[in-house]
Amino acid sequence: MPVGTVRERTRDESTALCDSVSLMWTPTPAHPETALADRQHGVVSRRQLLAAGLSSKQVAHRLRTGRLVPLHRGVYAVGHRRLTAEGVWLAAVLACGEGAVLSHRDAAALHGLGRWNRGPIEISAPSERPGQPRLRVYQRRALTAADIEVTRQVPVTNLSRTLVDLADVLRRDQLAAALAIAERDHQLDARLLDEAISRTHGRRGRGPARLRAVLAEHAARGVQLTRSELEIALRRLVREHGLPAPRLNVWLPGTDVEVDALWPAERLAVEADGWRWHRDRTALQRDRAKANALQLAGYRLLRFTHDDVVRRPAQTAATIRAALVGE
Repeated sequence: MPVGTVRERTRDESTALCDSVSLMWTPTPAHPETALADRQHGVVSRRQLLAAGLSSKQVAHRLRTGRLVPLHRGVYAVGHRRLTAEGVWLAAVLACGEGAVLSHRDAAALHGLGRWNRGPIEISAPSERPGQPRLRVYQRRALTAADIEVTRQVPVTNLSRTLVDLADVLRRDQLAAALAIAERDHQLDARLLDEAISRTHGRRGRGPARLRAVLAEHAARGVQLTRSELEIALRRLVREHGLPAPRLNVWLPGTDVEVDALWPAERLAVEADGWRWHRDRTALQRDRAKANALQLAGYRLLRFTHDDVVRRPAQTAATIRAALVGE
């Protein structure tokens, strides 16, 4: 995995990690709040304390004596209010109950995409949470484990879902800046972003159109959201469907043409378009020139879209196989 790459966790990993924030630790019998706070940036919830063995009277006593300091309804700092940013974010998540995660602008800040939020902390949760004046809760019943991870012990929307959510709340120039940082610093995975967009199909508002417009601008400027993404997808397609291994990113001898994949003995080249949202006139002209050069050099060319490689791998593999055997 390249340095700086953010690996978005699998569904099982995300679920297990989010469960761990609630009850995975074994606190000391005398002071269970201390063990929990040590692992949770200094904050605990009432539900966790009761599950760890404290009674309601013991929780009330700790509140009266200042051992627990109220932050939100049912969420406390242990001993003081000097919290890190992660502690503030985790307290907000705990206040919104099971299934809640940090999201939108605060998730962007946690991922290092930029800081835009000067208002209430933004949380996504399965249901609304009235009576939390310092929090902004987005009701997201369709939020799945594929959209979340735990970063620095804070349940949060993962990088791809955060970008999708940001499209609803940021200006277009701010969204473009966040996308550029995600690509530069995190090796953004185009496939995961595409899947996150698909999972929010039908969402109201201008966010989806704004995100697609920003992606189109990136494509028009020739900016690739990780060239390696399609290379990885091609490798996986070849391996999983038993195709002979090609040479990747090859400059053809005697030409100024580079192709994504080449089977030299069969003189078969494959090109894959990185994004399906935009193909400008310059790119189309360049593609035609490359196809002509390949034909003159005696090579056959198959061209596939991002969706062909990522969403329809079996069909794409069958086409390549037929070309390799000359059918």
